[in-house]
Amino acid sequence: MNIRTKRLLSGIAGLAGTAWLGALAAIAASQHKLIFDPIRTKVVERPRSTGHRTRPVVLRSADGTRLCGWLLVPVALGRHPAVIYFGGRSEEVSWVARDAAAMFPGMAVLVMNYRGYGDSHGNPGERQMIEDGRMLFDWLAGHRRVDPARVAVVGRSLGSGVALQVAAHRPVSALALITPYDSVLALAKRRFRSLPVALVLRHRFESVKYARHVSAPTLVLRAESDDVVPHLHTDLLVSQLGAEVIDQTVPASDHCNIPYLPATQQCIANFLRGRFIVVDEAKSTVIGPAIAAPA
Repeated sequence: MNIRTKRLLSGIAGLAGTAWLGALAAIAASQHKLIFDPIRTKVVERPRSTGHRTRPVVLRSADGTRLCGWLLVPVALGRHPAVIYFGGRSEEVSWVARDAAAMFPGMAVLVMNYRGYGDSHGNPGERQMIEDGRMLFDWLAGHRRVDPARVAVVGRSLGSGVALQVAAHRPVSALALITPYDSVLALAKRRFRSLPVALVLRHRFESVKYARHVSAPTLVLRAESDDVVPHLHTDLLVSQLGAEVIDQTVPASDHCNIPYLPATQQCIANFLRGRFIVVDEAKSTVIGPAIAAPA
């Protein structure tokens, strides 16, 4: 190999190395935007549930950040089973109040926007979101209209990582995960195969590390077509869950439309009613266990 060829190859290697480092630096600088997509505009301007009394809620996080959302409580007196919902990366959660009668019948519901989403202040981040999730659980479990022994958590997509970590550290009675993943780090490695993203990724949401600490019965709902969370990444998470797992795929669903489909909402309602005894106020009867069949 002559000197000219060596210099050419050295130059090409230098350019490739520079491009590689540049791509890694770009991911490091833009990771917040890649993982979080704060939506400020409300999906439903005046959220209301036909099956609940709905009121706006403003809570302060441990560091004083103002979090905004809604508390929905069944009309019937007494203490009720309850649910906290954690949304996806591009999800403003006012729509949950609109659909709560179908998805969470006879249950109290707390639905709060993450930091930076909706009217909530601050900026989202994994550590802050997990801390906020635990605070929200403690607040809801201590509410006078809630039975603290019957509090479930539901998480969609990015929020599945929040819900699962809350379930790993709090006595939740049931856990429902919509399009969950093993870890955001694993998804990033899949997307950026040639880059050592583990060196720069701060918000990892490594659900698979916490899965064995979850003791609550768990519902996993997959989208039939999912190009955001491939089923392999859900398989890896499910394999590590230590609790009873119902694993279902929602027909005609994709990663974006799955939470809004009647089939999804019915699956969640059936699963939670199977763990709670709730009152169907339209019929004034007690609904007993209704176990959703595994797919």
